[in-house]
Amino acid sequence: MSQLSLFEADEYYEFPEELLEYRKSFLSEQEASELFNQLIATTPWKQNTQKMYDKTVVTPRLTSWFGDSSKMYHLGNNDFHVNEWSPELIGLKEKIETFSGYEFNSVLLNLYRDGNDSVAWHRDKESELGNRPVIASVSLGQVRNFDFRNINDHQKKYSLALDHGSLLIMKGDLQVNWEHRIAKSVKKMNPRINLTFRLIREI
Repeated sequence: MSQLSLFEADEYYEFPEELLEYRKSFLSEQEASELFNQLIATTPWKQNTQKMYDKTVVTPRLTSWFGDSSKMYHLGNNDFHVNEWSPELIGLKEKIETFSGYEFNSVLLNLYRDGNDSVAWHRDKESELGNRPVIASVSLGQVRNFDFRNINDHQKKYSLALDHGSLLIMKGDLQVNWEHRIAKSVKKMNPRINLTFRLIREI
């Protein structure tokens, strides 16, 4: 089985290539910085709430959905209003599709404002994404660690630093057997935007 190293030479942790692809400089420094500044300023960011253990909590990050039509998307147990594609986002989508060979019809933007913002361990396994979803993730701004762990063995845990302008493609059975997260950090963190391109199916 081919493997992808997620660490520098002194830490040989590996992860199967058939589950993810990583391109560190998918966007140039200038492209990434210009897109980051524009998205910070113009995106209609919202802070959502979610149910956790019979409690309603505020999501520790800001989000915004864009897609093929301005309507409500039903994903999991939640409904989302979808903003129409901007020229910059449709251009990025087409660039990813040309590079990867996969097609997408929506993108979820997450804004992590500082080290207190995070996303907990989870799998993107909603039925609307299909059985083996492909999710393309572009990172802009602050480098944050993207952690993976096996759902049956939490000792099998890996971490990948997502660089400014990088592209990570999650595919295969990743969402079946692995969870992922962006953890909180006690270190000073500048803002980071993560764009996750998805193909949402009608069910």
